[in-house]
Amino acid sequence: MRTAIGVDLGGSHVTAAVVGEDGAIRQQHEEDLEDLRFEAVIAALEATIGMALRDAGDVVAIGIGSPGNIDASSGAVLYSPNFGWENAPLGQTLRAKFGLPVFVGNDARCATLGEHAFGAGKATTDFVLLTLGTGIGGGIIGRGELLLGNRWGAGEIGHHQIRPRDGFVCACTKIGCFEAQASGTGLIRHTFAVAPSFPRSPLLDVSREKLSSKKIRRAAQAGDGHALAAWKNFIGDLAIGLANIIAFVNPQMIALGGGVSTAGDFMLDAVRPQVDALTTMVPRGTTEIVVALLGNDAGQVGAATMALRGGLAAASVVAA
Repeated sequence: MRTAIGVDLGGSHVTAAVVGEDGAIRQQHEEDLEDLRFEAVIAALEATIGMALRDAGDVVAIGIGSPGNIDASSGAVLYSPNFGWENAPLGQTLRAKFGLPVFVGNDARCATLGEHAFGAGKATTDFVLLTLGTGIGGGIIGRGELLLGNRWGAGEIGHHQIRPRDGFVCACTKIGCFEAQASGTGLIRHTFAVAPSFPRSPLLDVSREKLSSKKIRRAAQAGDGHALAAWKNFIGDLAIGLANIIAFVNPQMIALGGGVSTAGDFMLDAVRPQVDALTTMVPRGTTEIVVALLGNDAGQVGAATMALRGGLAAASVVAA
């Protein structure tokens, strides 16, 4: 069985895994990132990938999932606000260091490829993955192919606006982006937005910097009134975005990954009926909304799958 190295490059750490054609992770190595300058990140990648290569022996190629707009043909990071990079020659630099084929794709698109090939979307041909974390990443599979777009930007689902007049300001500077409203950060913002109605809420005993979406969600599950009010508004915004995705691409399935998705049925049972109510131009209930299966491994599995298939542009994954 052929193997590849799949790398998930994040803002705080880099993880490299040895992955087989069956999507199974053989070994895994992780290193923290404290310096996001290009040279420092390359050094961390070289160390982590080097450890994975020593475990793997012979590999076909290396796949890197990186934040930002990626030229999938060259592996250059055209723009990454997470790292402050522009036109960074990531693929070229790593090919020179390792003497192996290196393919680079957007991290969320790689995760989508992994989740479709080996996770919740395995039996589908039209599929969307959303990663609900600090922001919202995503990717779209249409008729078995990962959609890349004219300039490799297809799948930036988090940056369509759902509340352009009264929403939160997004990190991209627009008002009311889906990401600003329905990510983990959005849930925290909803909590503070409704706080004046709950002046004695225990949630207000925690500083804004330390209040996490997990803490809010657990408080909502325990019946806390403040958390439930925030959760209700968060679910409403999540439903708007999901209904829009159904209108845009009409997928068979939308899988929700990322930290917020650990809410499981507490989230799904609340959001599904609202999505149905907002769905008009296709039969209601015909898009499954599920929790993704691969969790934090999706990016590495997808990056390795990309490498095994010769890059994102060649990574057609029509379901059996």
